[in-house]
Amino acid sequence: MKIAIIGGGNLGTAIAEGLLKSKFCKAADISITKRNISTLKPLSDKGVFVTANNNEAVKKSDLVLLAVKPFQVAEVIAALKKDLTAKHVLVSVITGVSLNDLNEMVKKKNPVFRAMPNTAIAIQESMTCISHSNSNPAQIQFVKQLFETLGRVTMIEDKLMDAATVLGACGTAYAMRYIRANIQGGIEIGFDSVTANLIAAQTVKGAAELLLQKGTHPEQEIDKVTTPKGCTIAGLNEMEHQGFSSSLIKGIATSYNKIVKG
Repeated sequence: MKIAIIGGGNLGTAIAEGLLKSKFCKAADISITKRNISTLKPLSDKGVFVTANNNEAVKKSDLVLLAVKPFQVAEVIAALKKDLTAKHVLVSVITGVSLNDLNEMVKKKNPVFRAMPNTAIAIQESMTCISHSNSNPAQIQFVKQLFETLGRVTMIEDKLMDAATVLGACGTAYAMRYIRANIQGGIEIGFDSVTANLIAAQTVKGAAELLLQKGTHPEQEIDKVTTPKGCTIAGLNEMEHQGFSSSLIKGIATSYNKIVKG
């Protein structure tokens, strides 16, 4: 499939770069749009078709990936509708716009997908949640494979997409804040900031990989590190006394309620 990315901002550009790095498709099979195309010159130099004309990109494509701002989506789809044919697969990475919203805007029976990646898509390490409607198995497999080149993928119901936004997208900021606190603690006990940054970031990366590769529960891995009367359990217990887990859970719930209730 030829792919049109409507919206060449940070996310749209990261997706294009990831598709090229993974060799999922050729540069000539990707179109990307933006009002100010000068910022897309690095992609143009690699052979990607760059244009300020959304309709031109859609006409050249089979899959249309919407990466515009939420307040722009209705206007963008309205302008594209005349060029959306039965062959087009529509994929949205726009926060807060449901499958029902998209189907109402398109008013056609095109296959529609909603994907929620996170900022790690820039290094092909995203966690992307996908929901879909009006789609066949081949189309589902293609979209799944597209995002698998950019990280890991799970298929979910659309009603869970707000929750996926909090856990998978906001979750990046939560993890960064934990790492930052770890760095500050590391500096307090003697490390310079650069060394503390390296140790904290790699330790979190390693901990995550243990869960992903071994399929274990976090508590199983914690048990391997905590020894009777040891320093690890002493530190963990103090964090829990200070509300560590509770504050994280409350933060996740607060972010979710903000999305749902506004």
